[in-house]
Amino acid sequence: MSALNIKRWFWIHRWTSLICTLFLLLLCLTGLPLIFHEEIEQLLSTDAPYQVLPENTPMANLDQMLNAAQRRYPKETLSFAFIDDDEPQVVIYMMPDLKGKPDTRHAMQFDARTGKLLKDEPPASRQPQTFLGLMFSLHTDLFAGLPGELFLCLMGLLFVFSIISGIVLYGTFMKKLDFGTVRKGRSARLKWLDLHNLIGIATAVWLLVVGVTGVINELSKPLFGLWQMTDVKKMLMQYQNRPLPEPGHLSSVQAAYNTTKKALPGMTITSVIYPGNVFGTPYHFLLYTKGSSALTSRLFTPVLIDAWTGKLDAIVNMPGYLKSLEISRPLHFGDYGGLPLKIIWAVFDLLAVVVLISGIYLWIVRRKFYADYFLNLSKEETNE
Repeated sequence: MSALNIKRWFWIHRWTSLICTLFLLLLCLTGLPLIFHEEIEQLLSTDAPYQVLPENTPMANLDQMLNAAQRRYPKETLSFAFIDDDEPQVVIYMMPDLKGKPDTRHAMQFDARTGKLLKDEPPASRQPQTFLGLMFSLHTDLFAGLPGELFLCLMGLLFVFSIISGIVLYGTFMKKLDFGTVRKGRSARLKWLDLHNLIGIATAVWLLVVGVTGVINELSKPLFGLWQMTDVKKMLMQYQNRPLPEPGHLSSVQAAYNTTKKALPGMTITSVIYPGNVFGTPYHFLLYTKGSSALTSRLFTPVLIDAWTGKLDAIVNMPGYLKSLEISRPLHFGDYGGLPLKIIWAVFDLLAVVVLISGIYLWIVRRKFYADYFLNLSKEETNE
């Protein structure tokens, strides 16, 4: 590589790294507890254990649970129901207005087998901020909503460029040394430079994976918005002249669940979104299903059930960019391989922190070295 190209790559690596380093440090530190969010939630949970029932106990009728929630809050609107495939629970969400702020939404937890109400949580706006909630908000949008997500997306792109430029420079600067060499007998600056390069190149693939998937995750709202403005809009054109279904005249949710199970027998239904929800359509129950294998369990297939008649309207094929988003989420947090993979992700996260801090140290020391050099040179000239 020519000296000019080396200089260009070094300039890219330096400035992309410096601009994003502090934000990447924040993301690494907040992301560490989020890797173990399930374990932390279980540890801090004060919920009573589920009633012990036979494993093959069928799920209770969804309509009965939804009707119980509606009777409890007759002036509010059902938003969606989450059907947990890990624990025997159905969580039903309600809002005063489906177009209102998300923090007005509140949840009711039902035992999926008995239909018994287990917990009625107040809206997020009336709940104290939890530790994991604080970490999640800092990690995803810096408490700034979509602008914060787009800003962190930009920082993620700079991080990806800094990794790529670091890989390019590593071969150039280390070609005279054996791989993994750390020059301990030299200055502290050289020792930390070698450690920075070694840890950086050893974790480069993981850093790229987490960086790219993080960028994709930050674009989730614009990507879903694009899908709704294109594919979903075309799909709903045939309903333009039909009146909106009224809440009291909707078809059975349990029937919609059964219809979906019959149409996709190998899939697991994870949620039912009510008509009018901003993440659904005005005319359908939107049911999200997923597969059972390691890969397909991360790929969701939406099903549209006519809210008037309960008939299957469409099995939606998600576009490639949304499938990429779905796959990127478990890759980003390492939550698709159980606790062992989470521990590996945490170790890599801590190594990334070392890379970032050592990069800041090297930049400060380098500036101090040149400042001292020019100061001494100025003194010599004055003495002469």
